[in-house]
Amino acid sequence: MAKSKKHGRKGDNNRDKDKGLTVWPIYLLIVVALVLYVFFERIKVIAIALGVATFFLIIIAIVLEVISGGKDIGYKKSLAEIVIAIVVVVAFWYALKFVLATNNPVDVVPSCSMLPYLHRGDLIFLHGVSNISQIKAPIVDVTNVEMAKILSSPDSESLSCIAYMTNANGTYIRQTLAPGYKVGLIEDSNGVYSLVNAVEQKANPIQYTCGTRAVKLSTGQILNEAYTTSITINNVTISGDRNNSIIVYATRPEDLFYSEGDSYIVHRAYAILNDSGDYFVLTKGDNNPGLDIQYGNYPPNMTAVSGKVIGVIPYLGYLKLIISGNLVVPQGCNSTVIH
Repeated sequence: MAKSKKHGRKGDNNRDKDKGLTVWPIYLLIVVALVLYVFFERIKVIAIALGVATFFLIIIAIVLEVISGGKDIGYKKSLAEIVIAIVVVVAFWYALKFVLATNNPVDVVPSCSMLPYLHRGDLIFLHGVSNISQIKAPIVDVTNVEMAKILSSPDSESLSCIAYMTNANGTYIRQTLAPGYKVGLIEDSNGVYSLVNAVEQKANPIQYTCGTRAVKLSTGQILNEAYTTSITINNVTISGDRNNSIIVYATRPEDLFYSEGDSYIVHRAYAILNDSGDYFVLTKGDNNPGLDIQYGNYPPNMTAVSGKVIGVIPYLGYLKLIISGNLVVPQGCNSTVIH
């Protein structure tokens, strides 16, 4: 009896060992592929290959876990455990929605527009916003006529702070300064660039002031770029404050960001426009040279705001980016503002 019992334990150990040898190398490969993806994400071909490999390795791991579980405890029980796990995850999700008072309590940073505070692939936790006082940013009163003008078309506010040089052949623009270039406000009308002076700006509810700031390229080179240093609304001048709230908001189909595939934006509140109790938020990415509205995007009102960022877990969001097919690093990740 003792010998038979010992033999049984040895058989169990062999099965456990076989199960471990079958599954754990896949998990190891997932970790390696994910780390390599983060490291080489700026190289498009390598990033896509590693992202696709990580996705399929996850599928393989799930299938192997189901097969191994079915052999050890039976497929019915294994399936029941999977169902229980799904129920627990769903229950946890709804608990987060209740506690954080938002339908979108967890999100992922998809771009580099919030560098250096938030990085692409960061997992962020949001708290719902039910009152404008929960968003930290200066509030400026505007009239209904002014707000209607802002909302009539974002093109009227598509004025970019840019480096420019004008000669007999035309006007040349770039974001970073170069010899012979000046900084100013440029209006882009179907590819035709024209300077906008202070008098011309008076026709718009929002006036922009341009300046320069230092940015560091991924190569290590440091350059100066043109950016919006402040805005003025009804004689109230506001500069960017990195202590303001970071919010997540839904874009409109008419927005430039929406047309580029960004249905949700993670940016910092720059200022809040109060139209007789109807609030609209002017937003800006910390790493962007201009406000969102300057790129042809409507300012979101409170109904479009999913919540404000209250917590961050670095890198964990890369899994969601890979699973959703967001494998290629977007523009703007090759430079970071130096604060």
